[in-house]
Amino acid sequence: MNGAKYSQLRAMLAITKGSLRGIFRSPSAVVFSLGFPLVFILVFGFIGKSTVAVKVGIDRQTDINTGFYKSLQHVSTLRLVTDQPAAEMEDDLKKGRLVAILNVAPTESADHVPHYEVNIRTSTASDASKKMILMGVLKNVTAAMDDLAYKRPSVATFKQTEIPGREFKTIDFILPGQLGFALMSAAVFGTAFLFYNMRQTLVLKRFFATPIKRTYIVLAEALSRMIFQLISSVVIIALGHFAFGFTLVNGFATFLEMLVLSVFGLLVFMGFGFVVSSLAKNESTIPPLANIVTLPQFLLAGTFFPIDSFPAWLQPVCKIMPLTYLIDALRKVAFEGQHLWHVGWDIAILTIWGVVVYAVAVKVFKWE
Repeated sequence: MNGAKYSQLRAMLAITKGSLRGIFRSPSAVVFSLGFPLVFILVFGFIGKSTVAVKVGIDRQTDINTGFYKSLQHVSTLRLVTDQPAAEMEDDLKKGRLVAILNVAPTESADHVPHYEVNIRTSTASDASKKMILMGVLKNVTAAMDDLAYKRPSVATFKQTEIPGREFKTIDFILPGQLGFALMSAAVFGTAFLFYNMRQTLVLKRFFATPIKRTYIVLAEALSRMIFQLISSVVIIALGHFAFGFTLVNGFATFLEMLVLSVFGLLVFMGFGFVVSSLAKNESTIPPLANIVTLPQFLLAGTFFPIDSFPAWLQPVCKIMPLTYLIDALRKVAFEGQHLWHVGWDIAILTIWGVVVYAVAVKVFKWE
């Protein structure tokens, strides 16, 4: 080295650069860290912008010039099917593709007020919730036409006051969940496979032949994964915000706070990866061990559904999991506008998990 002092920091950054280059060259790392959560965000982002559609067939005998039918045409929830043959429409009803088939027939009325007989044919194969929506629509249309045809006083008047508030969109719930899951998966699987392979291929042993300290080896690999995941987090949050209106209450400040939480979550979940890499007897045992850590949290930590929607006996299990608190903190910061010091409880639970898991990792971690 020509008498120059060996720099641990420079060596660490060199390992970081090489490892980061390797991550970007790995298709599986890019797909599972970025592609997988992006697909979910795109799907739920488009679903969140859509409305419930109730597909209803209209019998060929229906007079489409009546006021009742024209009122149905103005209901955005209904998708009226009028161009199908009767036999095909009947088959769709039996298979549940149509919620119902309507026949609207005007009838004679003694008071010369328009009157209609609406025959509704449904099927046991039809969605029960959409049947209820259809009946609600028909009753609302009828009530509106009654108010025009029969002028009468009402026993009650309604005064509604609406206060301003934020619109909670599907993407506001889904994106923090997918971001949290992406961070956990990348940290656990990435760390586990990395250090197992480095031991098996004797890369670590070669590192030991150099002056670099073991702590700097771990820091270098951790830093490379953190940089990659933060880039993924930026892409996920940016896509959600600009494409689907994901709420960032305090703008750029909220964005930065979400990145800080992402770093914290990565540090905790990397500890699980160290444990898995040490417990694995061979490379094929890593996925099952990693899935024991990640899969229950993916399903039960509020990634797709609020924890309150689970049975009461299962909710305490959900509230033990570290991913639950990371996702909860991300949602509070993004939508409610809370700051990091407001989500101290969530951070405290994550810290406890971090202390416990790294204590275990120190006991079981193998360098060779």
